[in-house]
Amino acid sequence: MAASLNRPSLDAWLDEAKRSCDLSATGMFLVHNGVVRGTSRSGEIVSGMDLAVDRVRLDEIVESARLMEGVTYVRAWVNEGRLEVGDDIMYVVVAGDIREHVFEALQALVKMIKSQVVREFELPA
Repeated sequence: MAASLNRPSLDAWLDEAKRSCDLSATGMFLVHNGVVRGTSRSGEIVSGMDLAVDRVRLDEIVESARLMEGVTYVRAWVNEGRLEVGDDIMYVVVAGDIREHVFEALQALVKMIKSQVVREFELPA
């Protein structure tokens, strides 16, 4: 697996979230860990991917997610460079008041990261 020197600790993020968000208004924490899979969406076998990241846009999107209804905490990290099957692509943590708001925020955030922040180039097997 390719190593990332700046890979965060999800446990540390959850600890930070519980210390920094308004726990009286928080009923759920969701974690997303996207990984490189061995096939493309069309079913072709791949050996990995090259991943480029727009860090400025990532910061903007995370800030906008913090304004979503019911959200009390957001944090995201995206790997970059040459990644192998099984490597982490991204971590996203979202906390909020109720299940519907947190699921909606996580789904919207991951979709925006995939469409506006990363450029993926799958590597053939």
